[in-house]
Amino acid sequence: MKTPPTPEALRAHYRAFLPIDGPNVRRILLTGHSHQAWPDVAREAQLRAFDDAAEHVDDKWGRAFAAADQVRAAVVAHLGAPLARVSDVALASNTHELIARVLSACDLGARRHVLSTRGEFHTVFRQLTRLAEAGLEVELIDALPADTLAERLAAHVRDDTAAVMVSTVLFETASVVPNLAFVNESAERHGAVVVLDTYHHVGVRAFDPALLGARTFVVGGGYKYLQWGEGNCFLLVPADCALRPVYTGWFADFAHLADPRDGRPVSYGARGADRFAGSTYDPTSHYRAAAVAQLFDEVGLTPVALHASYARQTARLAAAIDTRASAALARVSPNIDTDRGGFVAVRAPNAARVVAELRARQVFVDARGDIVRLGPAPYLRDDELDAGVAALVEAAR
Repeated sequence: MKTPPTPEALRAHYRAFLPIDGPNVRRILLTGHSHQAWPDVAREAQLRAFDDAAEHVDDKWGRAFAAADQVRAAVVAHLGAPLARVSDVALASNTHELIARVLSACDLGARRHVLSTRGEFHTVFRQLTRLAEAGLEVELIDALPADTLAERLAAHVRDDTAAVMVSTVLFETASVVPNLAFVNESAERHGAVVVLDTYHHVGVRAFDPALLGARTFVVGGGYKYLQWGEGNCFLLVPADCALRPVYTGWFADFAHLADPRDGRPVSYGARGADRFAGSTYDPTSHYRAAAVAQLFDEVGLTPVALHASYARQTARLAAAIDTRASAALARVSPNIDTDRGGFVAVRAPNAARVVAELRARQVFVDARGDIVRLGPAPYLRDDELDAGVAALVEAAR
């Protein structure tokens, strides 16, 4: 097993985002929870996608599909799911496509109840709110406290529940949601499906493959912690899934495209994940993701190494914030490392103004309501983490 690289050693792979000279050399990218720096191999892969199109034209798709399978393999590796197969992973440009396909596969006529939380990202929250306006019974419960969320969700599953949708790490506070097996067990008893949103989990913390229940879907993406960039979201589909999404694209059954249009029922591909495929997409994203995944393997940024890095860096950020605690700042992320995801959240008055002032100082963070989020990454040095907290404290005054 390779020794995980130091931040200084890693920076040689990020010359475009983290130059050693020039106007951007002094900026501190505490954006690990939103947009990480891309390694230079990402640019090379994007150019390779162009060159393949130029050389092979429509025959480029064989290479594109090979890159997509590399992405699927990386998803399985990061989920630590030895029983999962590459063929169980559906890909899409964003998680909204995938979540919408899962919902469209549920019998919402007979099962009118969908259960979720008020702490979900806008993708789920907005879509469920709109479906509630259209007549679906949507029940949202409080996400906090996170340590009792799974049990509270499990208690609200009913015989007419179609789906339970919950994040494994909350996007506002970085709180880890424990005991999600309770949700799986309750959903199984009542015949509901479960959608676990792992966007703030994969690439930060080890995923428990025991959560892969017979009716459990796992959704996420590589835009953030995996440095894959836009267009790289995934859905791990339960083995032997036979659901029939209403929202379906023509990639969902390549084998029967030439069949006569004689009124027979819509068919789906042989693989469970095929059912949740979409349509024509920009394959550049998969070239980029495959190249970055290969780099992570080569330099030793394994799931275990990433977990250790984020645990140490977020602990340092949290300790620095607590040392400088003031009436203007209140940390809302958990104290215990195992309860915290890949960033540190701080409640601050005028959070948007604080973010703008930090940006003027070349410290990049973001805000969600009155919460400022600071996200480290493996390429950040400790002095940059400390400088970022010092700037935050000064701006909050």
